[in-house]
Amino acid sequence: MNARSQLLRLLEDSEGEFISGAALAKDLSVSRSAVWKAVGSLRAEGYDIKAVTNKGYRLESRGDILTADGIEGHIITRGVFRVEARESVTSTNTVLRDIAAKGAPEGYVLTAEEQTAGKGRWGRSFHSPARSGVYFSLLLRPGCRADEATLITSAAAVATAQAIESVIGVRVGIKWVNDLITKGKKVCGILTEAIFGMESGVIESAVLGIGINITRPEKDFSEELAGVASALTDRFAGKDSERCRLIAATLDNFWGYYQNMEKRLFLDEYRARSVILGRGIYVFSGDNKRAAHAVAIDDKCGLVVRYENGETATLISGEVSVRSIDENR
Repeated sequence: MNARSQLLRLLEDSEGEFISGAALAKDLSVSRSAVWKAVGSLRAEGYDIKAVTNKGYRLESRGDILTADGIEGHIITRGVFRVEARESVTSTNTVLRDIAAKGAPEGYVLTAEEQTAGKGRWGRSFHSPARSGVYFSLLLRPGCRADEATLITSAAAVATAQAIESVIGVRVGIKWVNDLITKGKKVCGILTEAIFGMESGVIESAVLGIGINITRPEKDFSEELAGVASALTDRFAGKDSERCRLIAATLDNFWGYYQNMEKRLFLDEYRARSVILGRGIYVFSGDNKRAAHAVAIDDKCGLVVRYENGETATLISGEVSVRSIDENR
């Protein structure tokens, strides 16, 4: 964490009290001049920091500015993540894949205020308006087998669900394999795009993309989207650095699972949060649609289903999609 990120975290944690330049310099192990420069840099990013002689510095408002410093200041896991924040991108996954191809290290995080061409599964778009959600991608270099790719998405789903509860206070369920649901509507989508070694058959790199609808878009959801998508809150504006805190909490949660993937520490909660287990579903494969019953989620996060004729099958992410029979879509 750099000095600006640490400074911002100290000011946020001061709960509206002034902190002297000398105290900040001591806590950060830098000079008073370095503190002054860091304050200036944060102000340039949009933070309202007040300076008063003989009192020091105070963060005037804990709004919802999305910056790399704001995110890094809340990350607990040290020495892993490098965060880049942009105003607008086509898709954080698309841009990060280009960055990965140039040799970026594992742990590189790209986030953006908005996406003009956000991506979902099956080539679908992901609505990504400015200032109403978080859209970010994480570069991984797992070196695992191709059939383990679903575990990355599943671990991310649990990590994100836990972060949403801790930061926003809303409990969400998981619709196999990559959507987070509340009140029957989608509030988060997760897309993992992997690059495989042709000879080794292992995942050389993977870009994990996560998009979360926190507040309602300024122009609200279109009539088409309103039937299937929603936001975690009814607010039209963020508060209390919640987007930065939400990204940081998701990264911390996910890294704990990712570093211990063989232990499947997330699996029990993934199953417990499922919104389709024990229910009737439709299984879509190309133009085919079959009614089935969602029976179980196996240890590789495959979905075990039983069709109406009694036949059972294990569905693998990427081959099919599912939809609850009672979904209004």
